[in-house]
Amino acid sequence: MTNASPEALPRHVQVQQRIQAMLQSAEFVPGDRIPSERELAEQLGISRMTVRRAVNHLVDVGVLERDSTTGTRVSQPKVQRVLGQEQLHSLTQMVAASGGVPGGYVLSFEQTAANGLLSEHLKVALGTPLYKIKRVRLVDRIPFCVETSFLLAQVFPDLSAADMDGDHSLYQVLEQRYGLEIGVGESAISVGQAGTDEATILNLPEKASVLVFRSTVQDRQGKAFEYLYSVNHPDLVTFSFNAHK
Repeated sequence: MTNASPEALPRHVQVQQRIQAMLQSAEFVPGDRIPSERELAEQLGISRMTVRRAVNHLVDVGVLERDSTTGTRVSQPKVQRVLGQEQLHSLTQMVAASGGVPGGYVLSFEQTAANGLLSEHLKVALGTPLYKIKRVRLVDRIPFCVETSFLLAQVFPDLSAADMDGDHSLYQVLEQRYGLEIGVGESAISVGQAGTDEATILNLPEKASVLVFRSTVQDRQGKAFEYLYSVNHPDLVTFSFNAHK
């Protein structure tokens, strides 16, 4: 991770960040064609070679897509996260349902204790032992969100980081190993700013706008077992509400 100022970044990375900021404006929506390399070079006052390198990277990370006949366009979101379901499905399942290949890796796995916020959401006493699990979630090998889960350690003894690597579903592990029956969650979505580490992982400019998802997840008996904080790439993820029962 880097804390370098924008001026210290390589020229093509600066250009990439400027193009991403442009794409996040109200002027562009998924499917829109972006200006040509020549037009971007003139607008930004830089060489076409530098523009090409920046655009190539944005294609590689899924923000843009190329078509041999229509040029380069803003990509459609790759992951649809569906909320409001009676049966809560895992994000691994949602990625697959969106037509992508799920994946991920664990950034950190540690034990912690419930603070005021967590004890309120999980309905436990202050200091209750918790697992704190921070993961990067992937679609087609592209990072689309950084998630932090807080789980009740006494409910899930012997859980480890290895249980969540790759395309393994945490919820599937909890269901199969611990007999958990997952119910609904109380969720909220807001717009926030990417921190330095999150921006680096998600290939976003620092302080770029991101979709922040918070959820207190319950079992079928209404007992909370997880508090989830998720930072989502705004160009790769959409949220929808499914009211069907």
